[in-house]
Order: sequence, then C-alpha cells, then structure tokens
Amino acid sequence: MEMKLEVVVVPVSDVDRAKDFYTALGWRLDADVATDENFRVVQVTPPGSPASVIFGTSVTSQTPGSAQGLHLVVDDIDAARDELKRHGADPGDVFHDAGGVFHHAGTDARVPGPDPRRSSYGSFLSFSDPDGNSWILQEITNRLPGRLDPTTTAFSSAADLAAALRRAAAAHGAHEARTGAADPDWPDWYARYMVGEQAGTELPS
Repeated sequence: MEMKLEVVVVPVSDVDRAKDFYTALGWRLDADVATDENFRVVQVTPPGSPASVIFGTSVTSQTPGSAQGLHLVVDDIDAARDELKRHGADPGDVFHDAGGVFHHAGTDARVPGPDPRRSSYGSFLSFSDPDGNSWILQEITNRLPGRLDPTTTAFSSAADLAAALRRAAAAHGAHEARTGAADPDWPDWYARYMVGEQAGTELPS
C-alpha cells in the first residue's frame, strides 16, 4: 500500500498574515475555508510539491512558531535564496554541515557557504515565517538509489526540466569528449541521464 505525505500542519497566530506571507512566496493557494468565526483552514502548496501545508484557526493545538526544520528540496540553492529574498522572505546564508551530508539540530556545526564539492544533499539554507516556524531548503541534484521510482520520473516545472537538460548537456559534452566522437543518439543518452539522475539509478557513462 502506498502512503504518500499529503499535508503538513503549521501553527500560526495570525492566519491572514501567514496567508499573505506564503502566497507572496509563490505558494499556490488551494483553499481558504471558514465554517464559522472559530474555525478556518487555509491550504497552500509550495511550487512543485506533492504535499501541501495547512494552517488556520482551531486547526492545531501546537504553539504558533513551534514547527521547526520543515524541509523543502531545490536543485539550485543560490537561485532559491535569491527568489526567497525577492518575494519578501529573509533567508539566512547558504551553509553546509561540518560533519557530513545532513545538518545538526539548530545552528550547531554550520559552516558558511555551500558544500565545497557541491555534492547532492550537502547544501542548505533556512528561513522562517512571521511566527517563527522554520524551513530548511536542501539542494538535491542527484537522488540516492531507491528514493524515486524511475518509471514515474517527472519534472514539476519548466524551470526544473530546463535545469535537468542543462546538466544532461554538460555531462553529454564530457561523454563526447571522452569518446572522441559525436553521438547521433544523444536524445536517448539525455533521457537515460535525466531519469537516472532523478531516480538515483546508474547514469550513462
């Protein structure tokens, strides 16, 4: 049986302020429903995300601002930071962890700048909503094996597809330089590379 994450609940103190903040980031407004003055549900979805975020009145008993370390995945951490700033968020600087791929709790062991090898899963940044609920962005450009089903590879936006095509083009250029010959079957090579990169399966050499 498949079990897919559908909704994350974020506790907020001012529903309209939270709604304005998240929609200003470009998150899709899916619903804003109030049955009476004591119950209201707002649902937004980050671009390209299969899971949504809800907040509102009488939605959760959690303390506003207590949601910490919620993760979003991007394929370009620097571009993501620039976009957040343009849309009114106040992201921190890009960082990597002193001890490896994932990051410590809080701000422990944060090293300024992206992962020096720019390895997938290794670069992060953080931002918070007006209540202090914190989000972490993690740069992933190449999935580890088993994370995605290669038969259901998909791209969430034209920008994501274009970025994948650019990476495939760069890798294919290196492939042709190694072989010393033009590859007439480059569309097939691109396709194998893009699917393999996203699903974490073997890449063409």
